[in-house]
Amino acid sequence: MVTKSLIVQKSKFLILCALFLSDILLFAQAENKFIRRGNKAFDRGDYKEAEIDYQKALEKNNKSDIGEFNLGGALFQQENYKEAASLFENQTEKSVPDEQRAKSFHNLGNSLVNLKQFDKAVEAYKNALRLNPTDEDTKYNLLYAQKMLQQQRQQQQQNQEQNQNQEQNQNQQQNQDQAQNQEQQQEEKNQQQQQNQQPDQQQDAQQQQAQAQPRQISKEDAERMLQALQERERKTMEKLKMEEFKNAKKVKTEKDW
Repeated sequence: MVTKSLIVQKSKFLILCALFLSDILLFAQAENKFIRRGNKAFDRGDYKEAEIDYQKALEKNNKSDIGEFNLGGALFQQENYKEAASLFENQTEKSVPDEQRAKSFHNLGNSLVNLKQFDKAVEAYKNALRLNPTDEDTKYNLLYAQKMLQQQRQQQQQNQEQNQNQEQNQNQQQNQDQAQNQEQQQEEKNQQQQQNQQPDQQQDAQQQQAQAQPRQISKEDAERMLQALQERERKTMEKLKMEEFKNAKKVKTEKDW
C-alpha cells in the first residue's frame, strides 16, 4: 500500500511526537495540552477530533512544527489529501533536522500519490531518499509512484491518439457529408432547370403540331363557302350565255354582198 509507511501511523507517529516533545521548553503549556489531546484522539482513530486539537495548538503557536505536521497526518487520514500535501510541503521548507524533513517529503509523496500527481510524488520520494537513503518504505513507494507515472503517461498517450483518430474520423465524415450535400444540391438544380425547360418545350411542340395539322372548318363556314362557289358559278354561266346571245344576233343581221 502507498500509505504503508505514512509517518503518522501509530508507532512512528508516537516516535515523532517524542522527538518533538523531548524539549518541552519550546512549547507553551496550553499548546502542549492540545497536542497531547490530539495525539490521544489520533491513537483511537478519531481523526476529526485530532484535527480540531491540532488546530487549537496552532492557534496558540502558529509556528508549531509538531502541530502543523500532526495536523497534516490527521487530514491525510480523513482523505483530505490536498490540504495535507500543502502542510507537508510547508514542513519540507522548515529548518528542521534532515530526518524530519525526509519524513515530511515522504508524507508529501504519499499525499501526491493519492491525488494522482505521480510526477510530483516521484520527486518528493527522491528528496526524502536524498535526506535518508536507507528508508526502505520510501524506496518501495518511489518504485510504486514511478510505475503509476509510467501507466499514467501511457494512458494519456492512448487517449491522445484516440482523440486524434476521432478527430480525423469526424473530419472525414464532415467532408463526405459536405460532398454529398453539394452533389444533392447540384442534382436538385439540374432537376429544376429541366422542369423550367419543359413548359417551353411543350409549347414549341404544340406550335409545331398546330402548324402540321390542317385548319379545321366548321359546318357553317363550309356551307357559306359552298354557296359562294355556287353563286360564282351561276354568274359565270349567265355571263357565258350573254356572250353567246350577242354573237348569234350579230350573225343574223349581217348582209351578204
